[in-house]
Amino acid sequence: MANSYTQLYMQHVFAVKYRESLIKEEMREEVQKYIAGIVQNNGHKMLAIYCVPDHAHIFMRLNPKQSISDCVRDIKASSSKWINDKKLTKSKFQWQEGYGSFSYSNSHLSRVVKYVLSQPEHHRQKSFREEYHEFLEKFAHESYQDPLKITC
Repeated sequence: MANSYTQLYMQHVFAVKYRESLIKEEMREEVQKYIAGIVQNNGHKMLAIYCVPDHAHIFMRLNPKQSISDCVRDIKASSSKWINDKKLTKSKFQWQEGYGSFSYSNSHLSRVVKYVLSQPEHHRQKSFREEYHEFLEKFAHESYQDPLKITC
């Protein structure tokens, strides 16, 4: 086959260190735009992003030239450095070490975009911890069997 084609739709979810509510509404859009730039500069396509005060949801089409772990590492490292350089928070900003990445088919795109963009409404009813455990259960992650081992 002369050409390569991939269709890799991923939602990445990761928390602010200690799940502190450091992403204030007045900085949210600027942080989201910066993260979208990182995604685009790495050859991926941003489909939806929403940063709530203590975590971020990023839905994107992944360029297979970069691994998932390298993609998330670049997003987290570059955005935390940028937030600190711009002094957008009073204390040092850091993302928590882990992350969740969940794949979707083409038929789920509009539903996932809507879900990501509705994070403020969603989190009026459900905590980040509840939401993350639901992801692990839905995607049958092996560590879900022992939720005490999961730190989110």
